[in-house]
Amino acid sequence: MFWVKVVISLNLDMQQFKADFFKALAHPLRIKILEVLSNGEKSVNEIQQSIGSEGSSVSQQLMILRSKNIVIGKKDGNRVIYSLSDPLIIDLLKIAKEIFQNQLKNTIEILKESNTTKM
Repeated sequence: MFWVKVVISLNLDMQQFKADFFKALAHPLRIKILEVLSNGEKSVNEIQQSIGSEGSSVSQQLMILRSKNIVIGKKDGNRVIYSLSDPLIIDLLKIAKEIFQNQLKNTIEILKESNTTKM
């Protein structure tokens, strides 16, 4: 009975981790930041230039990503260099793009079918 409770607890912990993880990704600017960092480590200024956003908003979003261990920052003199904490995040972004494309294809097919039945 003890092990069943442990397994249930671990499953709930994993579900909570996933919910928190995806919640941290649930902002377009955070996704842009991750896409920029998927090309290698960058400073805040380099990230700002890449995405064309002001410093305070980029720093704010980086703080959220750091708090969930999605990105890591290391000091380099008077600046912080950011990188992805896990290279699998790149795969996750690619898979999300593929899911989007699949849903778009399905929507286009539905619209085509809808237009042909109206004629």
